[in-house]
Amino acid sequence: MRCLYCHNPDTWNFHAKDGAGTEVTAEEILDMYDGVKEFLKGGGITCTGGEPMAQIGFLTELFEKAHAKGIHTCLDTSGITFDPEHTQAVDRLLKVTDLIMLDIKHINDEEHKKLTGQSNKNILSFAEYVSQKGVRLWIRHVVVPGITDNPVYLHELGVFISRLKTLNALDVLPYHDMGKAKYKNLGIDYPLTETEPLSKEDAAKARDIIMQGVKDGLAEAHKHQN
Repeated sequence: MRCLYCHNPDTWNFHAKDGAGTEVTAEEILDMYDGVKEFLKGGGITCTGGEPMAQIGFLTELFEKAHAKGIHTCLDTSGITFDPEHTQAVDRLLKVTDLIMLDIKHINDEEHKKLTGQSNKNILSFAEYVSQKGVRLWIRHVVVPGITDNPVYLHELGVFISRLKTLNALDVLPYHDMGKAKYKNLGIDYPLTETEPLSKEDAAKARDIIMQGVKDGLAEAHKHQN
């Protein structure tokens, strides 16, 4: 995806030859973990990005080996690579994934396309699929002035979230522009130059609207059950 507020544009090039990335094996990562595990309290290994599911084979190998050692595994993903028609590789990964942190960039599909260049259909399908598989979900949503900071969209997001049976947490994050320096260093124009960062107070108000959507969604579901 190419989110307008992406703060990691340095991860966009999958084939960089400039030495920006370092190749490691699953065993090397687990060795690094073993070297610091005495300092970890209730943690484990989190794979983030970029998009870790773009390397799903390696990701699965790492999580399988971590799981075998009793290490908690967390996947931080956008869900963009999910294909509901081909789930075999994902099923194998989910068996060894303890928690998924899923970013939902925008609940409205057309607005999602404007924001990221991609449809949100497979992302929402991924959230529902993960829930059906019984894997804990941690949903995160960035509130951006003029884009996602909209009561209608926030409420709609809450209604969708109400259907996720394994929801463990919800993070509502205020938009920030701390990635500007990276764009400048990479010679890329920052798309949201005129957008001011969102205050924590406005993020809290947005969270209240989302939570009202969750309550309304649960109430509607209960009404249909009865």
